[in-house]
Amino acid sequence: MVHDADHVLAASLAEAAGRLLLALRREPPPGADLGAAGDRASHRFLVDSIRQRHATDAILSEEAADDLGRLTAERVWIIDPLDGTREFTENGRDDWAVHVALWQRGALLAGAVAVPARAIVRSTAPPSVVPSIEGPLRFLVSRTRPPAVASAVATTMGAQLVPMGSAGAKTMAVVLGEAHAYIHAGGQYEWDSAAPAAVATAAGLHVSRLDGSPLRYNQRNPSLPDLVICRRELADGLLRTIETAMGRPGTR
Repeated sequence: MVHDADHVLAASLAEAAGRLLLALRREPPPGADLGAAGDRASHRFLVDSIRQRHATDAILSEEAADDLGRLTAERVWIIDPLDGTREFTENGRDDWAVHVALWQRGALLAGAVAVPARAIVRSTAPPSVVPSIEGPLRFLVSRTRPPAVASAVATTMGAQLVPMGSAGAKTMAVVLGEAHAYIHAGGQYEWDSAAPAAVATAAGLHVSRLDGSPLRYNQRNPSLPDLVICRRELADGLLRTIETAMGRPGTR
């Protein structure tokens, strides 16, 4: 079973890894690739910290070979030590994040996302309260791979597309009431969305695949290529519009 300590641990690890990355960004190793150094340092810190506290838990990380022993594990930590590596290396950008999530017996039970350059950490306990939002619809999309379906949906719904880096940073913008939705298609993995999905779900947002089906984690193939995270009141209309834009019926 999940304990309050798991929620606290997820948040504290994401925050601490974020501090490590900020320090590395201020004083990068001479001659080193800053992005690669950040990926390695945050991965090592998170893995060591989890193993010190939960030696028998499995770990799925973007920065390590996949150990399929996780498929029979009761508890699996799904981590992205540095989501938005490109943005991390660019001066002045704050749209990069650290993701820490805990899967157990078929479901995400705890998670945290840190956006270190904004001094933001949001987790599953206590859940975030999503504030009201005014103004025209704002849909967040990948900065480098904005999906065609999002453009079609935005045109239909009269929304503004806003490009941003990390999946975690985009999700937290929805949680914080800075945007109405985050739409992605075209390739992600479990570590890209696990912690953001956990935090968004705990906050009461809608979280699903583009066809409305649930996101599933700790699968043999960790590819999880699309998702939509949005305010609950927009979900039905947004999913119908996505379904029409993709030209096929949904599975809701």
